[in-house]
Amino acid sequence: MIDCTADIKRYLKLLEKKLSVIKTQEINQIVNILKSAYDNGNTIFTMGNGGSGTIASHIVCDFNKGASANLDRKFRVMCLNDNMPSVSAIANDISYDAIFVEQLKNFLRPADVVIGISSSGNSRNIIRAIDYANKKGAVTMGFCGFDGGRLKQTAQYAIHIAVDDMKVAEDIHSIISHMMMKMLRAALLKSEGKQRQSSSKPTPRKIISRGKK
Repeated sequence: MIDCTADIKRYLKLLEKKLSVIKTQEINQIVNILKSAYDNGNTIFTMGNGGSGTIASHIVCDFNKGASANLDRKFRVMCLNDNMPSVSAIANDISYDAIFVEQLKNFLRPADVVIGISSSGNSRNIIRAIDYANKKGAVTMGFCGFDGGRLKQTAQYAIHIAVDDMKVAEDIHSIISHMMMKMLRAALLKSEGKQRQSSSKPTPRKIISRGKK
């Protein structure tokens, strides 16, 4: 039997330390941008490699199903690393660096939101896609770790977890994605509830006073 208790404590201590310095106002800003995308019917694209790719895919589930449940209008979220036939075809015929940007060329419209997740901040396929999205009038976000890399500089909005540990960065990116989903779901359910109450109220009848003939 191995004793990992000291390592576990160190990991949790580092995670707690980095969670304690997250800039909540930056997350609030991101939430409001995603809310605007929802209100305007824009598509939200996510992308990542490896562990970051699983977070990008998880966001689709959380938003398209979780945050959209019981809403009259749904989120429109698409993960660019989920379609493996497209990813492998582009990687094989063009290059791996083009797997995300080539898909955006098919679907991206101005004012759509593109979220790139790269703990290193230097994934070339992420940077190419973010750069393309910027030029096409999309709103771009980058989730990064370490020193932020090129993604922090290229994305219009960056959630930067300054930690030299890939797994801790991915943990916090995942936590933030869950927070965004819960905050948006609560806000939208509250908003739709008010709208439904308003629309269900009977229209008062206008009383016309008639004098005696």
